[in-house]
Amino acid sequence: MLRFLTAGESHGKAVVVIVEGLPAGLPLAVEEIQGELARRRLGYGRGPRMRFEADEVTLLAGVRHGKTLGSPLAVEIANTEWPKWAEEMSPGAGATSKPLTRPRPGHADLAGMQKYGFDDARNVLERASARETAARVAAGCAAKALLSEIGIAVLSHVIALGEEVACETSRPLPHDIARVDSSQVRCFDEDASRRMVACIKAAAKVGDSLGGVAEVLAYGVPPGLGSHVHWDRRLDGLFAQALMSIQAVKAVEIGEGVASAGLRGSAAHDAIGWDAGAGEYVRRTDRAGGIEGGMSTGSLVVARAFMKPLATLNRPVLETVDTRTKASAVSFKERTDVTAVPAMGVVAESMAALVLASEALRKFGGDSVIEMVANYRAFAERLKASDRSSDVGDTEVASALQPRGTLAR
Repeated sequence: MLRFLTAGESHGKAVVVIVEGLPAGLPLAVEEIQGELARRRLGYGRGPRMRFEADEVTLLAGVRHGKTLGSPLAVEIANTEWPKWAEEMSPGAGATSKPLTRPRPGHADLAGMQKYGFDDARNVLERASARETAARVAAGCAAKALLSEIGIAVLSHVIALGEEVACETSRPLPHDIARVDSSQVRCFDEDASRRMVACIKAAAKVGDSLGGVAEVLAYGVPPGLGSHVHWDRRLDGLFAQALMSIQAVKAVEIGEGVASAGLRGSAAHDAIGWDAGAGEYVRRTDRAGGIEGGMSTGSLVVARAFMKPLATLNRPVLETVDTRTKASAVSFKERTDVTAVPAMGVVAESMAALVLASEALRKFGGDSVIEMVANYRAFAERLKASDRSSDVGDTEVASALQPRGTLAR
């Protein structure tokens, strides 16, 4: 299994992530992590901070000479603006001269103040901030690298932003990721991309914000990741939790889950066929999003994350209460974006990669990448032999199902 833990505040000195469970021998470089973090800063409609903020990455532990050691991976992402906030966010004894007492509706401010007994919303918002997702993307970079060793590729694209929706048949393949990222809103549909940009401009003009939907696609996922046995190991449940944990995401859909609720059973499921040439089962459609009974089916895995419009607006319209005076007020304004849906997609693919990498490690195991890949290849051989069992004799099947031992990478 793969576990990760993040720490840090938005305007603190740095955010940090520790990833435990990576096998030894996985190639991983600072430049790869920086590249993924740069993708997180993409998207028309972001605030000015994205234009001058740089993610200074340091590999603190778990990597030697470009490869993981099998010990916990520790990554630090420094805040280049720290000098401006060193006094306000100092861990030393002291107090702020500017407490934030007008909590913003739609944020963690008020609930967090009530939970911990704080009289300053900054004690909550600094950790609740989406800046924390930089640490998740760093962890996701390692997960993607691991998945690539067994032929799994994870990517995302924006399929809706505001009232604009992309063409349903426009879905990128792994080699299309550069084209997706070149779009101002990370949308694969060029016409929809232009409409989305216009929609963002219109919302910015009146100081409003927009939400939207990012679709995560996982190609090459073998059948059998996840489990039908326990509620907390179902793959769709793990995806739902991972994606719902992203700041401002309020709904998650697997495959055509929402639409299927209004269909009859005869039209809602994926028929199973047999490809004699390839010697494997095939699905005629992918309405289930590549997951049935809590397990991957071998089809394309599809998950969608729905992001609400950001709650901090560029015009003071959201009513609140001053927690000190209890008088009606307008919520304070921290920095904000018109939309962060394109960036959310990058975070979503990182979270999906972490889920898949964890389940791949659970299924295939291995203390080193070489061992894990060998186990995966042995599984793939046994699966193919088992699928063909009706076409060959029992002796041949039994021979094919014998353990192969360690395979060369």
